[in-house]
Amino acid sequence: MATQDALFESDGPAQAPGAPLAERLRPRHLDEVVGQRHLLAPGRPLRVAFESGRLPSMILWGPPGVGKTTLARLLATATGAHFITLSAVLAGVKDIREAVEQAAALRKAGRASVVFVDEVHRFNKAQQDAFLPHVESGLFSFIGATTENPSFEVNSALLSRATVHVLKSLDSEDLGTLLDRGQALLAAPPLAAAAREQLVAHADGDARRLLNAYENLVAAHAGAPELGVAQLEATLGELLRRGDKGGDVFYDTISALHKAVRGSDPDASLYWLARLLDAGMDPRYAARRMVRMASEDIGLADPRALRLALDAAEVFERLGSPEGEVALAEAVVYLAIAPKSNAVYKAWGKVQELVRTDGTRPVPMHLRNAPTRLMKGLGHGQGYRYAHDEEGGYAAGEHYLPEGLPSQRFYEPVPRGLELRIGENLAELRARDAAAGKPG
Repeated sequence: MATQDALFESDGPAQAPGAPLAERLRPRHLDEVVGQRHLLAPGRPLRVAFESGRLPSMILWGPPGVGKTTLARLLATATGAHFITLSAVLAGVKDIREAVEQAAALRKAGRASVVFVDEVHRFNKAQQDAFLPHVESGLFSFIGATTENPSFEVNSALLSRATVHVLKSLDSEDLGTLLDRGQALLAAPPLAAAAREQLVAHADGDARRLLNAYENLVAAHAGAPELGVAQLEATLGELLRRGDKGGDVFYDTISALHKAVRGSDPDASLYWLARLLDAGMDPRYAARRMVRMASEDIGLADPRALRLALDAAEVFERLGSPEGEVALAEAVVYLAIAPKSNAVYKAWGKVQELVRTDGTRPVPMHLRNAPTRLMKGLGHGQGYRYAHDEEGGYAAGEHYLPEGLPSQRFYEPVPRGLELRIGENLAELRARDAAAGKPG
């Protein structure tokens, strides 16, 4: 059901002793927000929204526990808007309709509304479409929060009407600030440096996870002169060990795995994969990372690597743990021993930068589609050379880039694996282009 968040009924600090520590420490003013400096620093998008009092519709995309709900609430407060919240896990079209009716009644009373949808990616297409006419009419400002890529999980129509802001995991300094606030609020004993470091690593950028673990630690050892590693391990037990085995930061270990694969060391690759799985990482995440490695670091030097990584992910989905982990191990060894090339990865970055900075050049007339008589009469497709009818299936000297754009070489294959042959083929084709008078 759509509800207003009672947290914003007054401007004073929340005084709810029975509430979880994370809720009691929820920021009530912008200056209390920890992290997200790329969005909240002076001149940055959300800071501008706060200061201008104008609230456009938006999607807040980021991992759990980084402040998506908090920022939505603060934005509503800063603009004087009524805050209506929906959970996409529990709500249906009926709840959306009630939220719309509530916003309409408030507008008649002269008050603006914000409709906040938590986990918006869980709404289906029909539920997401239900917001469109009201977002367009300006009945309310729409804020959706999601942990999933909105490009894939949010309807394009709704996405086109909202600005996407990417929130980042909190860093060690941010999490340390939250621990200090929690210690002050609970009047807790000092936290030993080693325990503090281990607790921050366990949180993995998630403020809620950090504060929940800290609150459990304090409650379990009331009266202790100091909270150290022994108390922390006694409280969190296996969860702590698996969350950060050996004190290594999760993403540092992921980085080690990626670099071992890139460095063609199968033994180190297996070791870091085992460390990550032992630390409680979702094996599906490991599979996704390996798909990325196959694309980024192996590429066309061995196209089979990408297929093998995808196959390993599918095998794990079918078998689960622990049997499916063998397929992941097989894939990581193959990726490590495969020939390496980042040529496509680099080429994609170059072409993205060119398109971003060069502007929109018109498609050359000979490359345009001409399905109608009118379009043919306008010259669409005129002069196009059908490659299959040319010698060797190649139209030597033909131009495929926009007019006025100099010849480009984004993709330069490396002399390894299949790209060795690809490079030889490209060299031959470029020689034929040069003989036909094509510049570059």
